[in-house]
Amino acid sequence: MGQNSHNRQILAVLLASTISCGAQAQLAQNLTIHPKALALGNAVTADPPGIMAIHYNPAGLTKLEGRQLEVNLMSVYLDIDANFMAPEGYEIFGIDGLEIDPRTGRQRDPVANTHSHTNNVALYLPGYGILRAPPGPALAPSAGISINPPGSKLTFANAFYLPMAAGFYRDKDDPGRYQPQATALQRTTYLSPTIGYEINDEWSVGAGIHLSHMGIAADQYMRAPNMLLGVAEVLQDAFNCESGDEPLQPWLALCGGNVGPWDDIGALNVNVQDTLSPTYALGVMWEPTEWFSWGASYTSEADMNLKGTFEIQYTDDWSGFWQSVNSSVLGAITSAILSLPSGAPREAGNVSMDLVYPQHFQTGISVDVHPKLTLNADIGWTDYEQWDAFVFRFDRNLEFLNAARILSPENATPNTLRLPLGFKSQWNWAFGMEFHASSRLDLRAGVEIRDSVIPDDQRQVMAPFGGANLYSVGMGYQWDKNTQIDMNLSYLQSIESIPANTSCNLNCDNITNIIYNPYAGLDVKTSLRVVMAGLSFRTKF
Repeated sequence: MGQNSHNRQILAVLLASTISCGAQAQLAQNLTIHPKALALGNAVTADPPGIMAIHYNPAGLTKLEGRQLEVNLMSVYLDIDANFMAPEGYEIFGIDGLEIDPRTGRQRDPVANTHSHTNNVALYLPGYGILRAPPGPALAPSAGISINPPGSKLTFANAFYLPMAAGFYRDKDDPGRYQPQATALQRTTYLSPTIGYEINDEWSVGAGIHLSHMGIAADQYMRAPNMLLGVAEVLQDAFNCESGDEPLQPWLALCGGNVGPWDDIGALNVNVQDTLSPTYALGVMWEPTEWFSWGASYTSEADMNLKGTFEIQYTDDWSGFWQSVNSSVLGAITSAILSLPSGAPREAGNVSMDLVYPQHFQTGISVDVHPKLTLNADIGWTDYEQWDAFVFRFDRNLEFLNAARILSPENATPNTLRLPLGFKSQWNWAFGMEFHASSRLDLRAGVEIRDSVIPDDQRQVMAPFGGANLYSVGMGYQWDKNTQIDMNLSYLQSIESIPANTSCNLNCDNITNIIYNPYAGLDVKTSLRVVMAGLSFRTKF
């Protein structure tokens, strides 16, 4: 019974890794595309920026004349912190997590009352997986071209860009390595043929097809601080395993390896991707006067089937423990009945998951309230409610899935697993202001209110995203009659306080939890800071 829960926790490690990556999506949207959009708080549906109107509102392509080329570079700096604080009376099954372990001479829970920090960015390299960038800011490029034949009402454009990107890696001894040591989630739109059509002086429409690659990967250490492993540690102490004796052999053996609530179980690697994920985008703009415009855009959802590989490398202690259990009479009988682990040092194979890239709708206005001042306002909606659960399929029957099936038949079969998420769809507001300082220079500022889609009981260290505001400033400069330069400097911060036993993707210690909780019983506080500095260059050719 107890080991079934252990197995489910191991399984949940794999799931939580991918789930957490997906959870990064809300705050990773629209952070690496265009400096003008960021400078205006992404309130640009009625005033889309250059060729990247492909993404924000395809109808805006009708503003581009002749043949144009655009190159954008976005420098991104991440700063992720987490504090793991032991509340009063911190213990697992009566074992004090702060006392000194006489066997090792160190605190039993090495994570308690420590601090995690990283500012290392990771990217997803298609066909490879996690690419650890050198310390410091990372660059996210995008580029596109547009063609508007003289006298034509049609404008064609195509672009390469990253509508969603997030990733980081930590030192291997960082206390945050259990959620995770490294991760990357990235959606790369590599082709986006789009057409804008000017119906008349007031109305324009646009439509495009976006072909994208989606990749998710994570490297993560595993531990399972819950009551069942507390029981195992107490029994090993009672058996005096340090003496090297097995007092109940051949009936029961528990001394093959040291296990406990704060000991590592192993390390997990998972890497899945979908190389062709198509969506379509529609847009409309209405400009009844010179001082007012309205726009709306819609990007469809995409049903994806991400495929890849997974590997779990167990520690010698974990494998040895189960091998000794199975070598005893009672252990062998119990394992045969409950499909307990055999003590394999490694499990690996192929895994796939179904994931819906959520549909998105946004609408907004742009108003010239003064010859020198333009105000923009947008409201957008992303359908994350579709992420009610993730479904994973493995290419073989796995021993830990057999165990999970016993206690959670509605969520597990021998080769599939369904993990409930309960994410929320959100409406987000955005506001921008543009001061026309001269005929060539525009000064910009904006804010986007980005509410979290992650419920309070699903918060975690891997995706430290609560509600956050994106603050930006920037400028646009008309270098000459054919060349436009845009710049931005943006800042986003999200701080989350997660008391012990409030998020069952992180720190619940209830024996019935099926979600991975590597920081069970600890109070956790996370902080995410993101600084983005961008430069855009657009010219006619």
